[in-house]
Amino acid sequence: MDVSQLAPAQIRLLGIEALTKALGYAGMARFMQQFEMGSGDYTRDKNQILGDPTVEEIFAEIEQMRQEQQKKA
Repeated sequence: MDVSQLAPAQIRLLGIEALTKALGYAGMARFMQQFEMGSGDYTRDKNQILGDPTVEEIFAEIEQMRQEQQKKA
C-alpha cells in the first residue's frame, strides 16, 4: 500500500483499524489515551520557561539541590 497517496484522515483510520485488530477495542482505546496532539510552540515555550542556562549554571543548580537534600536527610 502506498500511504504517500493517502489523506491524513485515511491514514488515521487505517492506524486505528490496525490497532484494534492487534489490541482489541479496549487495548486500542488505552493506547490512544497515551497520546494527545498538543498545541503551541514547544521551543518558544521551553525557552521562556527555562531560559538559556550555561552548562556551568546547570551544574551549579544541581549541586545546590544536592546540598539541600543532604541537609534534609
